[in-house]
Amino acid sequence: MLSFNQCLYTFLDSKLDMNEPTKIALMIGLMIASAAVGYFLGSLNFAIMLSKRFHHEDVREHGSGNAGATNMLRTYGKGMAALTLVGDMLKCAIAILIGALLWVDGAYIAGLFCVIGHVFPCWFHFRGGKGVAVAAAVILMTSPIVFLLVILVFAVIVLSTKYVSLASVMAALVYPVFLSSMNTVSGNEGSFNIIMAFLITTIVVVMHRQNIKRLLDKTEPKISLGKKKKQVEDVENDESADDAEQTQQMTANYKRYQNKKSKKGNK
Repeated sequence: MLSFNQCLYTFLDSKLDMNEPTKIALMIGLMIASAAVGYFLGSLNFAIMLSKRFHHEDVREHGSGNAGATNMLRTYGKGMAALTLVGDMLKCAIAILIGALLWVDGAYIAGLFCVIGHVFPCWFHFRGGKGVAVAAAVILMTSPIVFLLVILVFAVIVLSTKYVSLASVMAALVYPVFLSSMNTVSGNEGSFNIIMAFLITTIVVVMHRQNIKRLLDKTEPKISLGKKKKQVEDVENDESADDAEQTQQMTANYKRYQNKKSKKGNK
């Protein structure tokens, strides 16, 4: 877990002669401050900001309607998706660092509320992303070894199935499992980070409920990692196929019309 030798709480506790009620009040105040920092930074949704800045439109009006890196990739390409991913992870890293400086477990609180802010951003009418990139940043900052295991699961599923949603859900589900195992190995008996991990997992899975439904119905779209030129060719091929189908239909209709006309003439 990310922490510093001396956060604001421990510094004030060592310098001031505080009674227990004052210590509890200070602890609660710093917990609230960590949550506030995480939430307001998390509400800075880079998918929305970048789409409006460079394309003068809202990415939520396209594709899946989600304000996240995957929809940015499908809508605007790899460059915009990469910028979105970096921005979302960077805001989370800043929030976690501030949280760790405020309170002993402030990193996890700031990380959790950064995910909440990303999903329900106050700056953008509470319609944001699904929290995957931000959750990844939380795992990376608080437990790098667990992050490597989780990202391995994610990568294997994406490369083998091309379903980003399935990979995201599975990575979220294994996160608390890997973290609990890491706690056991390292001798960390604390449960606070496990609680935060379960809450983050719950948010990510719930936000993917429609994706899970489409996966079960076998209607979930796969991610395309090919070149844009190939995608254009596919679209042109689809349009050519549609034109050919329409021509065949028109020909069939004309033949039926001629047959009816011929029958009437015979009568």
